[in-house]
Amino acid sequence: MPDFKTIHGFYRYTDIWFEWHQVLPNREDGFAVKAILAHDAIVHEDHPLRIAGKPGIELTIGTLENGEARLLFSSAQVEYIRYWLHTMGLTKELIPLPYSDCLLTSSRLQNHSPVVYKTGTELRNALKMIDKNNRKLKGTDSNLNSRRLMFERVRSLWNERRGVWCAVDFEAWDMDHSVITEFGWSTLRWINGEPFEDMGHLIVGKHRGYTNHYVPENRRYYHFGQSEDVTMNQLKERIHTMIQSMATPGPLFLVFHDNSQDLKYLRSPAIAAPLDGLSFFLPESCTEAETSDTPKIYVVDTSELFAALEGDSGGQKRSLERVCRLLQIKSTQHLHNAGNDARCTHLVLKELAGGDPLDMQRVARWPQHTSTHTGLRVQFSKEDEDSDALPSDDDDDELITAGPYDPKTGRLREGWAERIARLKQRLDGTNDEEANDTDKADGAASRPTEKSVPNQASQ
Repeated sequence: MPDFKTIHGFYRYTDIWFEWHQVLPNREDGFAVKAILAHDAIVHEDHPLRIAGKPGIELTIGTLENGEARLLFSSAQVEYIRYWLHTMGLTKELIPLPYSDCLLTSSRLQNHSPVVYKTGTELRNALKMIDKNNRKLKGTDSNLNSRRLMFERVRSLWNERRGVWCAVDFEAWDMDHSVITEFGWSTLRWINGEPFEDMGHLIVGKHRGYTNHYVPENRRYYHFGQSEDVTMNQLKERIHTMIQSMATPGPLFLVFHDNSQDLKYLRSPAIAAPLDGLSFFLPESCTEAETSDTPKIYVVDTSELFAALEGDSGGQKRSLERVCRLLQIKSTQHLHNAGNDARCTHLVLKELAGGDPLDMQRVARWPQHTSTHTGLRVQFSKEDEDSDALPSDDDDDELITAGPYDPKTGRLREGWAERIARLKQRLDGTNDEEANDTDKADGAASRPTEKSVPNQASQ
């Protein structure tokens, strides 16, 4: 008896809807298939493919190797339909499956993720939008295509509800970036399918005297809990323990908003974080990452995710404050506090990775700012870009240009090294043991109370 290998995958929605019923041997069977797959029928709450607890029909959006998207049925859904129709007496015979060459296995897709449609109109409009966006993709540069693929891969991984997603942020003295002043984190993990969050803010007590000159000084205004003073050795130990504990079950997704500087801090001699196995290439699935021989740590960058959503292929990335504003995330007071920045980065991730597929999100968020004339790029108005909010990272850039570091190269400007050395010498002179104790006492006394700065951890 020959061995048969069962292969699971996906069928294009259009192939199943338009073609399957036409090739069936019995014409009457084709009528039954056409009826059960009708747009208004398939979203009905009594449809056999409806999953309990879902507000509509769950289908799949997959990305082909050329970057184009397709709406898909899973092979399991197609098989169930044919058995259900025959069991209910709606087809004379067990109808054959579509031609095997129509089956798309996971290896033929860049990524795939579930999507739910509540009404027949919503489903019809989705098909039109996917077709229109695929036409817009013609001629799109490779950088934007890579960002779009990465966006959908992150969504797919996030929807598995496994692993640990940890947003981190460092703050350093703006006169010398080697002087780390703060560290913040915000994590999400799932235990038995339930989400658990943790967040915190650490201040290097020894460096409280190093106040910023060109970037807002907000270390005292952490909004999501109580700040904690630590020594540099304690900071290093806490970061090591955190990363090792999260990466051991794996996978660990380290989330940054523009990762370059924060990765430098993690790799610096002062921190020397255990980043063995760090990868900028995301796995196809959490299962693939879990079966790896070594703990895997993956980099996720929310500035890149937002660029994909905005349809931007350039190198100029949006600041965290502006991304939060455009996504209508409200908890953006006192950025340039490492704890607040980490939490807001995490909220951005949840908005993007936890939402609909990229093109659906773009149109739903900014329906008035997309057109066939601008390709996939969102055209924000001046009102969208401007704000009366607190100074943003971009606003700070105007101040930083007068400071010690060149914002384009990240290098010290000529003549600043000597000035910084003299300033550090003076500050270090006040940081003997007695002065350090005084600094800690002053810092504790000056921290805002729950009354002056609300604790928003429960919000």
